[in-house]
Amino acid sequence: MTRFAEPILHVDMDSFFVEVERLDHPELKGRPVAVGGTGRRGVIASASYEARSFGVRSAMPVGAAMRRCPDLVVVNNSHGRYGAVSAEIFEIMRSFTPLVEGISIDEAFLDVSGLRLHYTSPREVGAGIRAAIKEQVGIPSSVGIASTKFVAKVASKHAKPDGMLLIIAGTELDFLHPLDVGELWGVGEVTEKSLSDLGIRTIGDLADTPAALLEHRVGRAAARHLGALAWAQDPRPVEGGTPTRSISSEGTFSVDLSDPDTIERETLRMCDQVAARLAKARVAGHTVTLKVRFSDFTTISRSSRRPEPIASTHEIWETARGLIERASIDGRSIRLLGVALSDLVDVEGTRQMVLGHERIDAAADAVDGVRDRFGAGAVIPARVAPRPRDSGSGGRNGA
Repeated sequence: MTRFAEPILHVDMDSFFVEVERLDHPELKGRPVAVGGTGRRGVIASASYEARSFGVRSAMPVGAAMRRCPDLVVVNNSHGRYGAVSAEIFEIMRSFTPLVEGISIDEAFLDVSGLRLHYTSPREVGAGIRAAIKEQVGIPSSVGIASTKFVAKVASKHAKPDGMLLIIAGTELDFLHPLDVGELWGVGEVTEKSLSDLGIRTIGDLADTPAALLEHRVGRAAARHLGALAWAQDPRPVEGGTPTRSISSEGTFSVDLSDPDTIERETLRMCDQVAARLAKARVAGHTVTLKVRFSDFTTISRSSRRPEPIASTHEIWETARGLIERASIDGRSIRLLGVALSDLVDVEGTRQMVLGHERIDAAADAVDGVRDRFGAGAVIPARVAPRPRDSGSGGRNGA
């Protein structure tokens, strides 16, 4: 059998955070639902398609979303199910092919060219993957199939929700050229406005634009990149291996933080939430990232990579505390904090005993055991436990 002419799949979960919440709360099915912060400064992280029909979108303030959809149910993303469900989905995809390139917690590229002796077509592979995810995990997914990564990703977008779209080799331009130019990778609002000033509104318009004119408007590198995509040229292979993903916790505060002790307590709280999610997903990670957004909306991040994978609250906090110092906050008011652990690996067989950490490791194992039995909130660091003076203070939204 000859190789598949369209060997690239882009698998994308539909409203991933919402669908994970519906696994635990079936009563939310069929209703307009959004995941995000529930307070005054909360924002939408994910919206169901029922909510999107009212104009609710990611990154929209919760207040604006509620005005558009008064019946909207907003769920606070405060637990660690997302990472665990993501790990299940990636394992299903790897059961079909080892060439899985994760590009976020809920989407990946797959190269299925090696399956041509087992399946009659890439469409059959895509259908099998979607069925397996639905049966084993219980959430819907959409799949785009094409000869290149770019076209496959655009195809999966147009297959949503809960669908599959194959772009037959040789018909890529028929599919791409009528689409809005904003669907090209690298075209944001500013670039789209600049292209619109030239009368470029579709991908076909851009493909027909003289290279010199395009370079003058957006620069040589961007012009070459966009021109290649407009002609469906994308030679990048699927990079197999561990998916690029992270487990994180972040919060937007209803009252800006400036007190150093409060900032450290909130950071420690997030480190503990990340540790609970890592334990549930049975993964550890190398790179700790601290995200800080100040009251003027300036956002910075600081990262540090540990030589050995870490997973406990103590280890994550040990690194995050140093990142707070590197962030040079210096009394500035903070609107948002976030902690993430990336470069994830499976727990089994990865941890090496660090001399002097035997008690720390034993304590972390004990905490994981209690949380497995009684829930992630059963054990928290003493420093972040509620204090009498906390009552009446500003709340925290999102996680």
